Amino acid sequence: MDVDLFDFDLPQSAIALRPARPRDSARLLHVDHAGPHDRMIADLPALLRAGDLLILNNTRVLPLQLEARRGQARIELTLLESIAPGRWRAFARPARRLRADDRLRIADGFTARVEGPHTDGQVVLDFAMTEAELMAALGRHGTLPLPPYIRKHRAVDDQDNADYQTVLARHDGAVAAPTAGLHFTDALLQRLTAAGVEPAELTLHVGPGTFLPVSAADTDDHHMHSEWGEVDATVVQRINETKARGGRVVAVGTTSLRLLESAAQAGTLDAFCGETDIFITPGYNFRVVDMLLTNFHLPRSTLFMLVSAFSGLARMQAAYEHAIAAGYRFYSYGDGCLLELESAP
Repeated sequence: MDVDLFDFDLPQSAIALRPARPRDSARLLHVDHAGPHDRMIADLPALLRAGDLLILNNTRVLPLQLEARRGQARIELTLLESIAPGRWRAFARPARRLRADDRLRIADGFTARVEGPHTDGQVVLDFAMTEAELMAALGRHGTLPLPPYIRKHRAVDDQDNADYQTVLARHDGAVAAPTAGLHFTDALLQRLTAAGVEPAELTLHVGPGTFLPVSAADTDDHHMHSEWGEVDATVVQRINETKARGGRVVAVGTTSLRLLESAAQAGTLDAFCGETDIFITPGYNFRVVDMLLTNFHLPRSTLFMLVSAFSGLARMQAAYEHAIAAGYRFYSYGDGCLLELESAP
């Protein structure tokens, strides 16, 4: 499909630089077959049904953003993937300044050797540490890798250490937060349980591809980065039981949806553990998810393509137009959408 179909104009003022407080006071645009409805995240217990199954991503964001020096030159590093103990693939800015065997100083006793730069801005770094030693050093010197559209307007601070993790974050490994989950509080989860909406968890470690624009002119030519995830057999059984009794599967975030749909690629839902690079565009046949809670996404992004596949391109274009006019807050720290599957009755 033509990527231009997924473009739209977003005013800079619509980008949220801080989350709503409390988290569940964020606005919620409910998009169903009757059109968009203005609600609040706190309304979720009334919008879902007893017997629905809420699937949340319990990944935890690591402090993978580092500031290094090569001589006097400042280099910004975002660690992406461990490829061996103490060796990581990373984005470097500006990568063009780096050469193989360059030594980068991050702090006293914390350095990295460049093994080899790549043309796409990535490098391989050898920290000459065990993985446990590196994680401890990151805890002392790293910061959370907030999205570029936030970091270009303000510095990451201590408040982000709490704001950019979900209340369920417990499995280390993400480069970015599963941002739909940021809207939840313990109190909201308790209210949902009291309303008969059961929670279940999976893990998908969100990778750097979530920040990358689609540079191809046609979706067929776009290459998705892979991400690691796991859906265990217990969750699969709960999903099948929910479907059998007429309940709905409600994915919290595109990360949860992508992993569930990856686990059902053979035609039936099975336990899954491994890498997924699933790319969902209009025309995709959804096998598992009935409703999706998500944030507002970037123009021309794979995530806006996904929500357009889920609820229909024309419907999502109208919903985003309404959201912009009504002053909804966009992106990671922004407001939410509750979407119903286009083919749902």
